[in-house]
Amino acid sequence: MNFFLRHKKLHLWLLADLAALALFYLVRTNTSLMNAVAAHITAPARRAIASVTYLTEVSVMEVLCVLLAAAAAGYLLWSAAAVVRAKGRRLQRAYSALLGAACFGLSLWAAFCLLWGINCWTDSFQTRSGIYAQPVSAEDLASVTAYFAGQLAEAADDVPRDERGAFAVPREEILAGSTHVYDQLEQEFPFLAYDDFGVKGVHFSRVMSDLDFTGIFCPFTAESNVNMDSPASRLPATAAHELAHQRGIFSEQECNFLAILASTTSGISAYAYSGWMSAFIYAGNALYGVDPELYWAIRETLPPEVEQDFADDAAYWAQFAGKAPQKVSNTVYDGVLKAWGEELGIQSYGTVVDLLVAYYAQ
Repeated sequence: MNFFLRHKKLHLWLLADLAALALFYLVRTNTSLMNAVAAHITAPARRAIASVTYLTEVSVMEVLCVLLAAAAAGYLLWSAAAVVRAKGRRLQRAYSALLGAACFGLSLWAAFCLLWGINCWTDSFQTRSGIYAQPVSAEDLASVTAYFAGQLAEAADDVPRDERGAFAVPREEILAGSTHVYDQLEQEFPFLAYDDFGVKGVHFSRVMSDLDFTGIFCPFTAESNVNMDSPASRLPATAAHELAHQRGIFSEQECNFLAILASTTSGISAYAYSGWMSAFIYAGNALYGVDPELYWAIRETLPPEVEQDFADDAAYWAQFAGKAPQKVSNTVYDGVLKAWGEELGIQSYGTVVDLLVAYYAQ
């Protein structure tokens, strides 16, 4: 009891964190309850947060990350100094420092579970739309891949290009158009209706590339953030992906699917091109694993401008391939996805093909 009282505030904080997390893990499989909490508590809370964070074009998430890193370094140095000064009770002081850090970390995790983790246990897009990922036949896969190639080739003529023939739509223009990308898709799926705030470009985008990220939705600030350093041809589809998360869609593969649908139906040429490019890449990669010769036969129908964009994208990401930051990031993110039910981890991004074929093969 004396030990508990000696660190009473920290122990009470720890118990509160553990109680909140235990409650979440006990009730998370109750889909009806999770739907109600998401609809009436967490979604309004995120929207209220966004109404504040979107008062500025600066990524509040990025600012908070910098401040958190600085605070963590300061806390570590301050705690180490305090332990050194605490002669005769250094063990107690070290315990207090570690407990404080653990409590703060658990509080962040509890907040994440409330603001975002709940959406992992609500009705999925597939359940709400009636469009389900199903086994794909080689014939359907080839047919859909060829269709995507035709749409991509057609869309390639509608976007500005530089002297090399590469995609040259200004990134700022892409961000500005993000608030209307889902307008048409919301007509088909009314439950996706949401008054978009848009997406924000990250200042330290090169760091995102080092970590193998093109975009990220931050539930703490309710912001959709995108990498502004990577090739712009993929930026519109990335923006649409993050905007799917704004709508409470947790699954990465469902967000990839929705990004393609929203982009290609948006009526915005840059988004349409990027959406068809993503669709072809996903389906084409799957087809290549089944029939490489057929894949190349279809790909050879694409115009040189598309191939230039493919080359630019591949060259950009090749410089980060295999480096330690990317490996660590992928390992951690893979573990996070699996912890939240994405059994294939990062590979779950490939299952978007099942949804694409189920939708477009009709």
